[in-house]
Amino acid sequence: MKKIAIVFNGGTISMKVDPRIKAAVPSLTGEEIMSMVTGIESFAEIESYTYSSLPGPHMTPEIMLDLSKYVQKLLSRDDISGVVITHGTDSLEETAYLLDLTLDTEKPVVFTGAMRSSSELGYDGPSNLAASICTAISEEAKNRGVLVCFNGELNSAAEVTKVNSMALNAFRTPNFGPIGIVDNNRVIFYRDVHKESFIDIKNINGEVTLLKSFAGMDSRLIDFSVASGDKGIVIEAMGRGNIPPAMVDGIKRAIDKGVVVVVVSRCFEGRVYDSYGYHGGGKELRNLGVVFGDNMPGQKARIKLITALSYTSDFEYIKCLFERDLYK
Repeated sequence: MKKIAIVFNGGTISMKVDPRIKAAVPSLTGEEIMSMVTGIESFAEIESYTYSSLPGPHMTPEIMLDLSKYVQKLLSRDDISGVVITHGTDSLEETAYLLDLTLDTEKPVVFTGAMRSSSELGYDGPSNLAASICTAISEEAKNRGVLVCFNGELNSAAEVTKVNSMALNAFRTPNFGPIGIVDNNRVIFYRDVHKESFIDIKNINGEVTLLKSFAGMDSRLIDFSVASGDKGIVIEAMGRGNIPPAMVDGIKRAIDKGVVVVVVSRCFEGRVYDSYGYHGGGKELRNLGVVFGDNMPGQKARIKLITALSYTSDFEYIKCLFERDLYK
C-alpha cells in the first residue's frame, strides 16, 4: 500500500462557523478532517502534517516558496509516493502554480480544499480530500506536474483558475476543460498538458504588480509601480492584448528602466496576440519589448514572473518562459 503525505495548510476545509461572530474561522485540525474521510485506510497509508491554518488571502509568494521547500523534503523520501495539500481556495491556483514551477519530481502533488465550511450542509472537504488521495496513489498521475482536485475533476495547476466564488466546481480550465476525473475511486486522464520548466529558486526576489486595464486608463499606476521599485508588471490588457493609448508612454518608461512588462488578456478565454496595429495595439506593444503571456490569467502570470525574476534578470530567458514557441 502506498504512503501519501497530507499537508494541511488552512483554508475553508479547516473552518467552521464561530457562533459568537457568526462567520467561518480556522478551527479543525488535520486529524479532525481526516476522521471524516472514512474508509481511506483501504486505499493508502496516510501521514498527516500541519503546515499552517492560513486562510487563502493570507498567503504570500514567500510563504508559497517555503511550502514548496517543505513539500520537496517530503517528496525526497523513498517511502512517500505522493503529497496532497489542502489550501484556501482564494489563492490556491497561485500557490499550486508556484509549486508547479519550483518542484522537481515525478511524484503526484495534488492541491485540494473546500468551497463550503464544515458548518454548512454539503461540506465538500472530505470528498475532495478522498479524491485527491486516490489521485496521489495513481501511477497515471506521475509526471503530470501539480494537479488541482475539486468536485471529482482534475485540472493542471498550469491551466486552472477559480471561476466561481461559491460553486463546488469553482475550479475550471478555460479553453480546454479538465485533464481528468476521479470516478468510483479511480483516476481517469483524458489528455496531457505541457509540463512547465522547473525553476530552481532559493528566495523570492523582487515584487511584481498586476494591473487591470480599463477604458480611459493612463500611466499613473504604471509609473507608481516603477517608482516603488517593482521589477515586473503584469497588465491584463483588453481583448487580444490592446491597451488605452495613454498607457503606452508609461510602458515605454518602465521598459527603459529595466522593468519586465508582461501582457495577458482580461478576457476569461482566448490568448493575446499582436493582431492590431493602432496606437496601443498589440503590435506596438510587442515592438516596444512587451512579453506576451498567451492565455494565462493575470494572477498566475504574476506568479510566473515573480518566479522567473527570482531566478534571473535575463530578459530573453524570461521571454522564452512565457512565449515558448508561440511566436516564430
